[in-house]
Amino acid sequence: MSEFSEVAQASEKLSVVEKVGYSLGDLAANLIFQTLVTFIAFFYTDVYAIPAATASTIIFVAGMAGACFSPVMGLIADRTNTRWGKFRPWILWTAVPFGVITLLTFNTPDLGENGKVIYAFVTYTLLLLVYSANNLPYAALSGVITGDMKERNSMSAYRFVAVMIAQFIIQVLLLPLVLILGGGDKAEGFKNTMTLFSIVGVVFFLITFLTTTERVIPKPEQSSSILQDIKDLLGNKPWIIMLLVTVLVFVTLALKGGSYVYYFEYFVSESHLATFLQDSGFNGAILSLNNLLTSAGLTEFQWPKDTSISGLSVFNGIGIIFMIIGIGFSKFFADRYGKRNTYGVSLLVSTFFVLVFYFFSAESIGLMFASQLLHGFSYGISIPVLWAMIADVADYSEWKNNHRATAIIFAAMLFGLKFGLTIGGSLVAAILAANSYDPEAITQTPQAINGIKLSVSLYSALPFLVAVACLFFYEINKKMELKIEQDLKLRRVSD
Repeated sequence: MSEFSEVAQASEKLSVVEKVGYSLGDLAANLIFQTLVTFIAFFYTDVYAIPAATASTIIFVAGMAGACFSPVMGLIADRTNTRWGKFRPWILWTAVPFGVITLLTFNTPDLGENGKVIYAFVTYTLLLLVYSANNLPYAALSGVITGDMKERNSMSAYRFVAVMIAQFIIQVLLLPLVLILGGGDKAEGFKNTMTLFSIVGVVFFLITFLTTTERVIPKPEQSSSILQDIKDLLGNKPWIIMLLVTVLVFVTLALKGGSYVYYFEYFVSESHLATFLQDSGFNGAILSLNNLLTSAGLTEFQWPKDTSISGLSVFNGIGIIFMIIGIGFSKFFADRYGKRNTYGVSLLVSTFFVLVFYFFSAESIGLMFASQLLHGFSYGISIPVLWAMIADVADYSEWKNNHRATAIIFAAMLFGLKFGLTIGGSLVAAILAANSYDPEAITQTPQAINGIKLSVSLYSALPFLVAVACLFFYEINKKMELKIEQDLKLRRVSD
């Protein structure tokens, strides 16, 4: 293949099949990832009966191990050479191990107090390691499927619609599925539900491998040492900014997402929530669904009669639906105003609708749901932009240093993601422990309730605000995006 044809390939439009195929990989990963973000603290404290402080320690230590492995995996992936490319084979190789370890993580063997802690730590650590080995090459793949930035924006939109579908399944349907598939036994329900998700995930990973192609191929003379890659990273200001932003964003997502289950269980007025569900037509729709399932003989698949779980499912569902709508506007705004400006404004607006949750009373159900709707839409605009910006950072590195190290760039960002997830997830359990949360209690103390309220509002809003401030120092604006893209195309032709 000539160098000119390589450029042509890198610039060609991607087929819908390839965009959908690529996006299924993130749907698969996020069936697990979103479960970790939203429910791992709840699973450990309320299902596996691990003390909140101990659960916080497990989530933090195992999370740090997984985060630190990401840069190592990036170096490995950048130096992988097969007939399938650098990154695609890792999706194939890790598909089955990912599924198996997921099943082990959400199993609850009776091993005694110390045995349960060891088991949880080992399985959670292994899950995060194999997640790195799978998701880092997957993320890096987005930077080499095409060199065309508009196509990259389009592919990101496809990808994050798939992410939102996974998020919808987890945040809306997971707890009902847990109760349905476990016959009311949450431990059995988690095991059966994650078995289903693992099988689906393995199949989707295989589809991603089979439908994608690596087109941006570094030339042999662009190879570099590990020390050079690290030196280039440390001298890459946009990379440093995006690393900080990634950490902060995922602190918020993990903290906010992990706290909502406690917010609905212990703070939101059950009677007012029940009235809202009735007046909104949700109860009627569920009654019709249950009657349909009964007539089909599927009595074991009845939607559970639990007001807080139903309320949380609707709440999350509304947010995700409007996130998907927001994603639909992402490419338009990014193409028109540049990724940096689009990301910063959407993140700032979404922050406001997180902060206001502290001021709601337990009876303010309508305001809670309206704020979630507006937060979902504004934050949804930012979701594809983050990863497209990280791909731009890889282009910036190649433009500045004349050699490409895609995986190590994405590895650093996944380190940031996991570090943020670790901090946010451990903060959920730590804040509960600091405020005397008792998982055995029917009602919580005012101190515990206030801690839960702070977790979903002020504590979650602060990292978002700091992330917005960081973007003022991010230099890749729309003008520079176009210059980098044009210069790289010319350079690849002339070299």
